[in-house]
Amino acid sequence: MKIQLKQLLIISTLLLVVLSVKAQELYVGTNYHPHDDKDQEKIKKDIGLMKAAGFKVVRMGHLAWDSYEPSEGRFDFKWFDFVMDMMNKAGIKVILDIAIRPAPVWLHHKYPSIDVTSPGGVAQYPNHRYMDDVGDPMYQKYAVRYADTLTKHYAKHPALLAFGVDNEPGDGPISYSETVRKRFVVWLMKKYATIDNFNTAWATQRWSRRINDFDEVGLPVAGEKNGAPEKILDFRRFISDEVNQILFKVLDRVNTNAPGVLTNTNAWYFSWMRYFDYSEIAYSGKMAREGCGYYPGNSLTTNWGVMNANFVISRNQFESTNPFWCSEFTTMTAVPNSIRKSAYATLMYGNQMVCGWTWQSMWSGEEQYLEGMLDWDGTPNRKYEEYKKIATEFKKIEKYFPYKASPEVGLAFSFPSQIASSSFPEAQDQQLQSCWNLFHYRNMDSRILEISKSSLKYKLLFVPGVTVMDETTANKIRDFVKNGGTVVMTSNSGVVDETGKVFASTHPGRLSDVFGIRVAGYEETEQMNEISRASLRGKKIELNYMGKTIGTESSRYDVIESKGAEILGSITSLDKDYPIITANKYGKGKAIYVGLPASGEVLGPLLDKLIDELGIKKGPQVPAGVMARQIDKNHFLYLNVTGEPKEIPMNGKSESILFDKSYDGNFTVAPYEPEFIEIK
Repeated sequence: MKIQLKQLLIISTLLLVVLSVKAQELYVGTNYHPHDDKDQEKIKKDIGLMKAAGFKVVRMGHLAWDSYEPSEGRFDFKWFDFVMDMMNKAGIKVILDIAIRPAPVWLHHKYPSIDVTSPGGVAQYPNHRYMDDVGDPMYQKYAVRYADTLTKHYAKHPALLAFGVDNEPGDGPISYSETVRKRFVVWLMKKYATIDNFNTAWATQRWSRRINDFDEVGLPVAGEKNGAPEKILDFRRFISDEVNQILFKVLDRVNTNAPGVLTNTNAWYFSWMRYFDYSEIAYSGKMAREGCGYYPGNSLTTNWGVMNANFVISRNQFESTNPFWCSEFTTMTAVPNSIRKSAYATLMYGNQMVCGWTWQSMWSGEEQYLEGMLDWDGTPNRKYEEYKKIATEFKKIEKYFPYKASPEVGLAFSFPSQIASSSFPEAQDQQLQSCWNLFHYRNMDSRILEISKSSLKYKLLFVPGVTVMDETTANKIRDFVKNGGTVVMTSNSGVVDETGKVFASTHPGRLSDVFGIRVAGYEETEQMNEISRASLRGKKIELNYMGKTIGTESSRYDVIESKGAEILGSITSLDKDYPIITANKYGKGKAIYVGLPASGEVLGPLLDKLIDELGIKKGPQVPAGVMARQIDKNHFLYLNVTGEPKEIPMNGKSESILFDKSYDGNFTVAPYEPEFIEIK
């Protein structure tokens, strides 16, 4: 018995070792669409090319529900079993998407309530993808049945790496049908219980909008800037809940039928068409690998695209410490070496997968002009060779990855604030990215978070334009500062309560005492029209911050009155000096308010001072134009994103694992090239 127990312990230990080694891996692969023609000989040839390129993974099945269920209840997996078996034979793992959208046309015909209805009340034929009312009960019934059948069939297939849960959830137009309205009414009844609670929350005394029966509720008009904000905010929360509802149902089917199998999604929750609160999924822990598409544009020399695409990784990741998967990675019209440059950039944000979209240039459909790694006739092109090079290089360094960030700074995301701030020149998303950019340029880790769901274990917290200030969020900010944290809040924060009504109390609502100020309102720097609001940040203004002059642009600024806060900076270029940056001691911590939308010019000097004051770890010290991370004690990753050679300061000896070189002291990274070194 003792021997058996000892053997069991040894086996368990070995299994843990294998699993830990497996985690230290980088995946390079492609999105593949065998349902286009189901030609077995072509599939064999394609898989041979994938294996020759060193690909470890393919993503399949997305946008293809009716390839597996061509008519109601008639499932056909035989053709795809062949594909899965061939992938397994080649040693290529599969992310199998559960393609619950778009729904098949046969399902739309059976249940027309699934059709999207325009704001004008006209049912829209499902001419293109994502034309589905995902909250419709019959849609959800059939989507879950499809997910159940697919996951049962492939749960134990040896090629399976993960199940993908939907594709680009959040994309597609919102439906304004009568069935949606009725579901919205039920949602409101559950939330408010009584008609009096409802009328109070929606401020229906304004403009004679009082409701005497829940069934009198109508849907808001399309466009977030039209209609009562309280109504719009609740409607968008309702839509968000329905999107999350179907995602959770599918996740539950996967976890029941395939316990322990990884889950992933190609998230696009922030689509302008149907933005929803993905933080509900991210914080649930049910999505084992957060993921998204990575599309930085086609430029090698311009880095805005790479920076913006890395921001997308961060906003999908939230506070998950799991490896990230770029389950789609650009092929399209990317210029030579730009894909490779982007691939290395993602490694600094915890990415583990570069899965090219797409394998072959499309023959038909909505994306028929998009280019892949193979041309239309199946001949490999330059992008195939570039992905092959990425796979070869990643194999050299993969045992040190994926990178595990250790951020000391949190950046607050807020779904309701994104909806409520749409009337402002700077939406919450824009302010959030401006804060994120600060750390990107400094080669520092930061973490996007949802305050009400976060433990806030950071030294510094940015609250950029968090317009909706609910009681839970306010209390967590208050406690964070009281217990020694430092918070930086920017304008458009704490404007409305959780119902969408402007605080009748001192602003920032629920937190004015923490910040030691009264925000009296705002002034515009110049007369703005709709065109300039969309295209310009506003008038150039100058600030004096700690004796230094800062130039920036803004269409408006907050009128701030100190109620005990120290004034750190003022606008000096207008008719008089206006306090604009304040700091207030509260408990053991500090609350800093900036009465302008987040921007690098204003927040940069403030951040540099706080980094020193709070002892926040700085990023690797490198020349401008070099991305860098310290991966572990002895290993550093660099990426030169400029067209000029960059000299990296280094003491002592080091070796290039990527290029098998030895360095003594400083070394140079060539234009647009990566470098991965080990300190000796």
